[in-house]
Amino acid sequence: MKKIAVIGSNGQLGNCIRKIAPDFGLDYEFIFTDSATLDITKENQVKDFFSEHRPEFCINASAYTAVDLAEKERAKAFAVNAYGVENLAKACADHATVFIHISTDYVFDGETNLDYSEDDFTSPIGAYGESKKEGEELALEANPETVILRTSWLYSEFNKNFVKTMLHLFAQKDELGIVGDQFGQPTNANDLAEAVMEIIETPQKTFGIFHFSNYPETTWFEFAKKIADFSKSSVKLNSLTTEQYPTPAKRPKRSTLCLDKIEEIYKIEPKHWENSLEECVQILSR
Repeated sequence: MKKIAVIGSNGQLGNCIRKIAPDFGLDYEFIFTDSATLDITKENQVKDFFSEHRPEFCINASAYTAVDLAEKERAKAFAVNAYGVENLAKACADHATVFIHISTDYVFDGETNLDYSEDDFTSPIGAYGESKKEGEELALEANPETVILRTSWLYSEFNKNFVKTMLHLFAQKDELGIVGDQFGQPTNANDLAEAVMEIIETPQKTFGIFHFSNYPETTWFEFAKKIADFSKSSVKLNSLTTEQYPTPAKRPKRSTLCLDKIEEIYKIEPKHWENSLEECVQILSR
């Protein structure tokens, strides 16, 4: 039985992997860690963990994801998203462990009308994206047997996210303003969890950077409208410009990811975001 270490198991992706882990119980032993049981910013802790468990696979679902707060807490963001990732990648290299690391569409500046491919130039416009970009580079440098999955607009029935925030606000407000000029792809973390496991189960692995999300692109405003539709909310939604809703950190205007590579190499077919969203809203509405 092969071991899979899931780092950051209390986050959205970690919880989704934990949910489907019993389906793979005959083939894999899952080792779930969180920041309390494994601090990836401490190199010695990471080394000790790998020496004890010796996993065949390591899924890094941990991240500093407070996009706005990262502007003030750059050191914390880089500690987790860059140097912590490097610690994991080095340990994976030392133990011949396949490293699967989750990254973000925020490594791009969003100044294009074309979908971003894995080979496109990265130019993040905020501290969060900068820290994730450095994490990608350090991971690939430290361990060639690394799969990086860039994803976007992640949500699920777990933890804090846009879908859960909208449902909470719908119950409190009669009217809301939502940004309507930023484009991207909502991604159900349950779909991402399944994609990660499909990669692990693929005998001949291709390493490097891949994009995975649901499709096609939409805006935060249209995303919110669908959440309202599926939850049968009567809230009135108004489309705002980015200028009308200023935030401490800039967001990419259009960070739509091209999904061709993961479909071609790993035969993973992403779902339409509306279908995955409806499933999530049904779970949250029970």
